[in-house]
Amino acid sequence: MQFSAASMAARARTGSAATVLALPWQLAAVVFAATSVIVGLIWDISWHMTIGRDTFWTPAHLAIYTGGAVAGLACGYEVLRRTFFDRAPSNDGVTVWRWFHGPLGGWLCIWGSVAMLTSAPFDNWWHDAYGLDVKIISPPHTLLALGFLAILAGALVFALAEQAREEAHESSPVESSGVAPWVVAYTSGLVLTMVSIFATEYTDRVLMHRALFYQVSALIFPFVLVAAARSTRLRFPATATAVVYTVVRLVQLWVLPLFEASPKLGPIRHAVDHMVPLDFPLLLIVPAMVLDLLMRRTAARGAWFRAGLLGTAFLAVFAALQWPFADFMSTAASRNALFRSDNFPYMMPSDSWQVLGKFWTEPAAETVRGFGYALVIAVLSARAGLGWGSWLRSVRR
Repeated sequence: MQFSAASMAARARTGSAATVLALPWQLAAVVFAATSVIVGLIWDISWHMTIGRDTFWTPAHLAIYTGGAVAGLACGYEVLRRTFFDRAPSNDGVTVWRWFHGPLGGWLCIWGSVAMLTSAPFDNWWHDAYGLDVKIISPPHTLLALGFLAILAGALVFALAEQAREEAHESSPVESSGVAPWVVAYTSGLVLTMVSIFATEYTDRVLMHRALFYQVSALIFPFVLVAAARSTRLRFPATATAVVYTVVRLVQLWVLPLFEASPKLGPIRHAVDHMVPLDFPLLLIVPAMVLDLLMRRTAARGAWFRAGLLGTAFLAVFAALQWPFADFMSTAASRNALFRSDNFPYMMPSDSWQVLGKFWTEPAAETVRGFGYALVIAVLSARAGLGWGSWLRSVRR
């Protein structure tokens, strides 16, 4: 059978595309695990705001620990396969205890799985001994959060290693036609979602007219977004990361209230007849888009110059959007099925500032001084994000 040069080139291009679009099953497994962890985390918080703590065996907890188990089993299998059954050992991994060999992302997922599963009985004992949590961050929750972070970091490193393998087969040094960069952006978005959730106590709606809210936001968001922009081979990587965060938060905001539920633990201070979701997402997409544009236009400049520009731009754009949006979210016009600003937990008193639509304010001079601190924090956060993103971009195993 005869083939023309054009047909052979077309077949080569098709084969290359098929190779680029193929992802390792371990990567698919850890991405599923990371997604399950985030879904379970959001569901669990909603469960506590709506029903209270009734039993350890809630669907939300099962989703969380299913994610931990899947990540641990998939990566544990890969380590054992590479260690004992791989006839052609590769160098794209990390050796632990001079014997066990596996991918870096796999080791992170295994550690995260162990931490999560260890925290389960610890958390159950903590509640039996001390009662309900009054804060998100308790010792067992801290261990659980470290497990979350390890699994999400493992999924991200897995995706970055696959992106590097795709990059080795492509000619463009900037963008990629493969699917791995999109997986990197997706996992980065899950990381952004998780850190935003654990910062909830400092980013609550009633704090959005205080400098503390912008200081905490400047600490975490530029770091994650700039790192994503530096490490992901997409045209708008930080924007894609912010879109994932926004979509995840919007889905839970609109889907959870569709399910009926009622409190099972007193005191009940607010009438609840459906699942209470988390707040409307913060307005991060536009600041992320600005970061993407600045990252491209300042590629040849020094790291500290870029960090100063990126941090300043993020804080200015974010504050310009979030401050007036907070005013709107405090009005009755936002208490509808779209914005859901009436998402009050059952234990929240009817005279609380959030229910009344008020802000915890501070003197103007203190706010101005606080914004000065926020600017410094944003610049340092962006600089750390540049450094971290450069390291992530170098991940090959």
